[in-house]
Amino acid sequence: MGPGRGSAALAAVLGLLLGLAACGGNPPAPIEDRGAAGGIDRAGRYTVASGDTLYSIAFRFGLDFRGLAAANGIAAPYTIYPGQRLALKTSPAPAAQKTARPPVPREVATATPRVTPKAASRATAPAPPPRPTAAKVSDAPVASWRWPAAGKVARGFSSTVHKGIDIAGAKGDPVRASAAGSVVYAGAGIAGYGQLLIVRHNPRFLSAYGHNDRLLVGEGEPVAAGQRIATRGSSGTDSVKLHFEIRRDGKPVDPLSLLPKR
Repeated sequence: MGPGRGSAALAAVLGLLLGLAACGGNPPAPIEDRGAAGGIDRAGRYTVASGDTLYSIAFRFGLDFRGLAAANGIAAPYTIYPGQRLALKTSPAPAAQKTARPPVPREVATATPRVTPKAASRATAPAPPPRPTAAKVSDAPVASWRWPAAGKVARGFSSTVHKGIDIAGAKGDPVRASAAGSVVYAGAGIAGYGQLLIVRHNPRFLSAYGHNDRLLVGEGEPVAAGQRIATRGSSGTDSVKLHFEIRRDGKPVDPLSLLPKR
């Protein structure tokens, strides 16, 4: 190698070393802990996905929707947005206490725009603050429960493994609301349930109807006890059946303890 070539090579090596030293002086960019939509980040927060509702998230993780809302500072009608992060914990909910309801300030009742019931709860693109217009749900206890479908119980309840009962039947058989209430979730976004309906009956009780073929009601709609709300199917499973659950304060209870004997 000639003298000229040696000098050029040495200069290149020195330049590379100086460049590395300069880079070493800058700390690496911090890595932000971003939870994927529909997943949980390292801090234990759930990232809201499109189509989620506060009720469906609480149902999925076995939480009381009132406590989940209180822990995250979300007021009725519980509007959430895709990408929003929710702490999967609960705080005491004011609605759980029996106190006189204070009058709503007049300026609040008239200043906010009117929205549809569906937009008031389902995760959508950011919008102006909505006005609570979802179907009114009674605070009264459920006086009686009705069987949601005909057929024999093919599988019973377990609080840890199987949080409801399976009712066997034929595809297309009617699925009926077990008690009066309001639909707070309609869709297939919760794994293992197929086409699912969740009905809120009062601040403490929800009922769920899974593996449907067709959903006949949508979010925000009021339903009457015994009303046809879906048709039986096999979505999300390998056989035709209705999976039926009752949740009290977010926790599953054995439906057979509440349904009339037959």
